[in-house]
Amino acid sequence: MNDLFSVSGKIALVTGGSRGIGLMIARGYVANGVKTYISSRKAEICDKVAAELSKEGTCISLPADVSEMEGVVALANALKSREERLDILVNNAGATWGAPFAEFPESGWDKVMDLNVKSIFFLTKELLPLLRRSGTPEDPARVINIGSIAGLRIGGAGGDNVYSYPASKAAVHHLTHALAGRLSRENITVNAIAPGPFESKMMAEALRTRGDAIAASNPRGRIGSPEDMAGTAIYLASRAGAYTNGVVLPLDGGITACS
Repeated sequence: MNDLFSVSGKIALVTGGSRGIGLMIARGYVANGVKTYISSRKAEICDKVAAELSKEGTCISLPADVSEMEGVVALANALKSREERLDILVNNAGATWGAPFAEFPESGWDKVMDLNVKSIFFLTKELLPLLRRSGTPEDPARVINIGSIAGLRIGGAGGDNVYSYPASKAAVHHLTHALAGRLSRENITVNAIAPGPFESKMMAEALRTRGDAIAASNPRGRIGSPEDMAGTAIYLASRAGAYTNGVVLPLDGGITACS
């Protein structure tokens, strides 16, 4: 049973791995024996977090801005220069934008779509050679995309004046299905986690002003913990999750199912 859920010895890349959900996943991987590369736009912060996580295992900083194709290619090339295979790719980097409907800017729309959707497709494509070298029928390489329950819920998804974010996350979920169908034949599974409320930069203001109410309204009576996120990411990356493919997994305490 221990081997079934083991991820020790694997190699992972977590985009947006210096904070929030990405950091929860990266910390869980590092603590369980995964050689983990983290990437984020701000090099100083990425380096600092990697140094901190390296006290628990192996964590390496690869700063990059994956909102632009130049950054996507640079990140992929940096990893290719260091590794011959990639066992786990976590596409977590993301952004949101809020503005009244009549004032919503094209730049805000494009920023969200480029980072939340476009970067997932092209980074996965650029890293396909490394993923191919890792995957076997018994233990495929894993791509884990981070979506959101905002991309699943019809009413009130993402909050007031937020339009591109829920649309982008719905696109992530559908892209996950499309990539799973294409890449599974190459021993690569693709799944998505759709988080509900967790402590993150995007949720910081809402939790500061309405944290108790958000927790009380959750069927589980609380917001998600780092262990909840890390455990799910470990399951999807382990032998236990080898037959799970093309799934969008709500990690929300039951909000999606019960609302």
